Amino acid sequence: MSFKKVSVIGLGYIGLPTAAVIASRGIEVVGVDVNQHAVDTINDGDIHIVEPDLDIIVRGVVTTGNLRATTIPEPADAFMVAVPTPFKHSDNGSHEPNLDYIQAASNAIAPVLEKGNLVILESTSPVGATEKMAEWLAQARPDLTFPQQKGDAADIKVAHCPERVLPGYVLQELVSNDRVIGGMSNACSERAAELYKTFVRGECVITNARTAEMAKLTENSFRDVNIAFANELSVICDKLKINVWELIKLSNRHPRVNILSPGPGVGGHCIAVDPWFIVDSCPDEAKLIQQARITNDAKPYYVLKMIKEAADQFKKPVIACLGLSFKADIDDLRESPALQIVESLAESGVGKVIAVEPNIHELPESLIVRDIEICSLAAALERANVVAVLVDHKSFRLIDKAIYANKVVIDSRGIVG
Repeated sequence: MSFKKVSVIGLGYIGLPTAAVIASRGIEVVGVDVNQHAVDTINDGDIHIVEPDLDIIVRGVVTTGNLRATTIPEPADAFMVAVPTPFKHSDNGSHEPNLDYIQAASNAIAPVLEKGNLVILESTSPVGATEKMAEWLAQARPDLTFPQQKGDAADIKVAHCPERVLPGYVLQELVSNDRVIGGMSNACSERAAELYKTFVRGECVITNARTAEMAKLTENSFRDVNIAFANELSVICDKLKINVWELIKLSNRHPRVNILSPGPGVGGHCIAVDPWFIVDSCPDEAKLIQQARITNDAKPYYVLKMIKEAADQFKKPVIACLGLSFKADIDDLRESPALQIVESLAESGVGKVIAVEPNIHELPESLIVRDIEICSLAAALERANVVAVLVDHKSFRLIDKAIYANKVVIDSRGIVG
């Protein structure tokens, strides 16, 4: 086995599962993260995120010594960078990608790079980010050569391989999904594919770095456009007094139609973010992609308006908001439209707001400062006269629908019927 030691930079929702899966193949893995709590938790054989079965694998590979975490990078055969790629803060509403985390990771690993190493950018990134990472590495290590300087003969191989997993199914999809691997040279692609073949059963498809970057953005933009169609359709159906859920079910009986489900918006650090990377690169050309983002970003405000109108029917409204995460059965609150709606409800002062989120143990600071209470589903439904279904968690879907009979329900997920 040519990879005896792999370093994963960033131990979040992608980095930690990736590190654990590679370690389960008998390879020594060192995870690196700036969060000391995350490092300590992992070294104790526990996890700091919610992902089914991940705790079992992490406990096993930590116990065998194949996985350990640290805050300081150390030498390895390969480095996999899985850090956030948010937007830059802006007052004008622009969505310019922020590559500061990638740059920080590059500067952190540069001192320990050795000739023959492989560096892979896994973070979903705008087109050209892999080249930028290689530039930062070259600036930090002038004693080594990189693909932009020496091509296949470079000392350090650099590639991009975007993650393509669904939260809640990460461990399964890390192994079973095909991977698009884009190297900065043919030798970079081949070397990266060699690493992924140690744990991926799906096909490792080779391309160049820019195409690999664009492939991930394209996949999520396609889904965003489809969801925007469904969300726009739901608003139209409300006005025309048509059940959008029944309509979509009937329309999808056509063999070439597959409309996705509407919701209160689009969240997560993929579909809600990635299309803007394309728009930022080509603003005059990405018209449809941009409009889909605008449509989906507007949906939380539409749902919020419906909830406030329902609350106005009561002298002392108590609003139970079911769900805070961006999708069902996970704890991830990133870019969550549900969280955005609950925050806005609290700020409006329309009534008492209660949050129900079975996948987190404490409220985020943004809700604590707004005096929002978190409680069990049963307690919330007993106290509330308005119920807003914002996430279709399994526990919400399984309750007796009769309990909603004397409530005013705003069902943005179609689970009440």
